[in-house]
Amino acid sequence: MIRTPIAAPKANSHMERRIGSTRRECLDWILILNRRHLERVLADWFDHYNVARPHRALALQPPIARSDPVVPAGEVICTERLGGLLREYAREPLPASA
Repeated sequence: MIRTPIAAPKANSHMERRIGSTRRECLDWILILNRRHLERVLADWFDHYNVARPHRALALQPPIARSDPVVPAGEVICTERLGGLLREYAREPLPASA
């Protein structure tokens, strides 16, 4: 196992990018009250980051693909997370035809 040197951001650029995104897009906008609050915010943020947030390098798909198919028609619904800081959009499933 190779250890990353201290104070060498170029040595582990992938993690530095992830930490920077987390700080800029999440932690700079929320006043953290205590450790428990920080853990809840980060859990919600990482869930959003891996499941709902589009990534350019992945052709605007999230790293963890959704199992349900994307519906091309139907009403668009918005789900807010972290008090409205994060918004996720999805289409409401169409009613089943009888």
